[in-house]
Amino acid sequence: MKRLLCLLATLLPFAALAYNGEMLTLKMHGSKIYPGSVREVKIYIPKQYDGTTPTALIVGTDSQETVLAECIDSLVVDGSMPVTIAVVVRPGRILNAKGDVVRYNRSNEYDRMDGRFASFLEKEVLPQVEQLKCADGRAILLSKNPSMRAITGSSSGGICAFNAAWQRPDMFSRVYAMCGTFVPFRGGDQYPALVRKGEPRALRVFLQDNDEDTWNPLFGSWFEYNTLMLSALQFAGYDVRHQWDKGGHSGKNGRMIMKEVMRWLWHDWQSGVKVGVSGNKSLNDI
Repeated sequence: MKRLLCLLATLLPFAALAYNGEMLTLKMHGSKIYPGSVREVKIYIPKQYDGTTPTALIVGTDSQETVLAECIDSLVVDGSMPVTIAVVVRPGRILNAKGDVVRYNRSNEYDRMDGRFASFLEKEVLPQVEQLKCADGRAILLSKNPSMRAITGSSSGGICAFNAAWQRPDMFSRVYAMCGTFVPFRGGDQYPALVRKGEPRALRVFLQDNDEDTWNPLFGSWFEYNTLMLSALQFAGYDVRHQWDKGGHSGKNGRMIMKEVMRWLWHDWQSGVKVGVSGNKSLNDI
């Protein structure tokens, strides 16, 4: 036991150095958009942030704060991405009077095809984040320019990220979706057709999935729907890249390439994301 404690004492200082900035925790309740839900939001502020200039934003779903913090620390130094604050939004939980969880709200928030999650970010999450201050008193100021904003997630969080940007391209221009649930959960299978038919948005998208991702007799193949999404985005003129890896339904492979994906997503952050030209001749004629 004494040897184990000595080993932990040796490792803990290194674990604490996973990122160089400051991690804040916001506990949210009383939502009007998702009534009855409670959640945590993690906010990472890099040390380069000066507290006076509105800065770039990346929103994450689930529990991505550590990997995003490590990417920001690495890529800001060499100019591959701007100084960026990460806001990672945990899915909501519904509690009873005793404080017990009676429902997990993740699919209701992440898989929906409407603009509720983007509105939740705009009207409730980000305003509360901007009311916080760093330990040294720096205010948190977030850019409103969509080209200075990215959003990412895995599985249901992956379709959540794409949906937020698709519904609100005035809020987000850069998307990284890992193992995205573009299947008939809550209508996500409609996206390939909507992308092909719809007027292009100013979005840059990176898709990652694994070749043995989930197959379900009710919902079909996650990997097949991701390949359909890629084809639709290419047809519609989007700036899109992808990586298909070996494996099942897991965000592990997507997290392993996070740094290189972020380097690509932000590679022209000074000039912004442009609208592409769709291959839909009827749309272009109109």
